[in-house]
Amino acid sequence: MESFTPSNASALAEHDTPALVATLAERLQARGWMMATAESCTGGLIAGACTDLAGSSAWFERGFVTYSNAAKTEMLGVDAALIDAHGAVSEPVARAMAEGAIARGAPARASVAVTGVAGPTGGSPDKPVGTVWFGWSVDGQVRTERRRFDGDRAAVRAATVHYALQTLIQLLPR
Repeated sequence: MESFTPSNASALAEHDTPALVATLAERLQARGWMMATAESCTGGLIAGACTDLAGSSAWFERGFVTYSNAAKTEMLGVDAALIDAHGAVSEPVARAMAEGAIARGAPARASVAVTGVAGPTGGSPDKPVGTVWFGWSVDGQVRTERRRFDGDRAAVRAATVHYALQTLIQLLPR
């Protein structure tokens, strides 16, 4: 797990998110694919960044904001027992969210899911503030990763959006 200092978390937050979204749109449209998001700690910021681009309906299918555990279960089909066993901020839940966004977001063939502790409260020794689990599903292949971003709530959320989009671009076949 990589950690970012407040100074480079801010740098990530200031990256050109519209340029990332434009690249993502190009890659998805070149394949005729749609994408979906499943967001907890970002509260819809990834979907918002995507739909800020005019014409995004050609490649953005839908976004699920599943802030509560009940929403993860109801909207994405995440097994409540999985959340109970591992916590909402965990690899199994991020994976299930990414898979649920695909299953419930047809015809999406790509998804990104995020679940984390944006702060300033809610952290624990095992999951300190800034911990985020990511899940990406691309054409049936799921990848998960844990990162930790330093900074205030806004910096953690902005860095999460940036990393989620950047990595999805990298995972899409050229």
